[in-house]
Amino acid sequence: MAQIPVYDLRGPAGRLEALLDEPGLSGGAQPRAAVVFAHPHPQQGGTMHTKAVYRAAKALSGIGCSVLRFNFRGVGTSEGQWDEARGEREDFRSGLEYMAARYPGSELWTAGFSFGAWIALTEGALDNRVSVLIGIAPAISMYDFSALKASTKPKFIIHGERDELFPLKAMYEFYGQLPEPKELAVIDAADHLFDGKVSEVGDAIEDLLADFTTPTN
Repeated sequence: MAQIPVYDLRGPAGRLEALLDEPGLSGGAQPRAAVVFAHPHPQQGGTMHTKAVYRAAKALSGIGCSVLRFNFRGVGTSEGQWDEARGEREDFRSGLEYMAARYPGSELWTAGFSFGAWIALTEGALDNRVSVLIGIAPAISMYDFSALKASTKPKFIIHGERDELFPLKAMYEFYGQLPEPKELAVIDAADHLFDGKVSEVGDAIEDLLADFTTPTN
């Protein structure tokens, strides 16, 4: 699998530092899906290199997806500055435009971790081009997930059993409010950052999605 730096991803605030993980494709074949992946909160150390983001992106690539990871504005070498989540949502939409244009024959999926899960799940629910929504340890008590709660797109959630920020009990209550289709994978003994458990995040991605087929209307 090749990892290709992307230097020309343009966001509203300027250049966004990004990496593209592609599966081994031959003969001009299209990937199974084009995935835009959002990292945790920029002001709490989140980047596209956060361990769980890296591992999940590799797992998605391993099941045939091309995955765009990028740093939100003001993170790493991405231009701009923190914009109270408004601009960060715009950055994510720029990633969606890039991947939709690069892989016009592939499904478009969204994925994210913590703060990034809120952005990915929300923007994915609102964008008619997106067919699958993936959230890892979503920040369920901090943001408005009404768009997700109204969406009938396939939803895949991965959460840590011992998440200290968003307890599992709260996740079960949140999950119960989501319409079908949906699946929840709970990683035993994992905290919010999945310390010592990041490989299991990848395993959960593979278990949930390796044989998944998007329903057709």
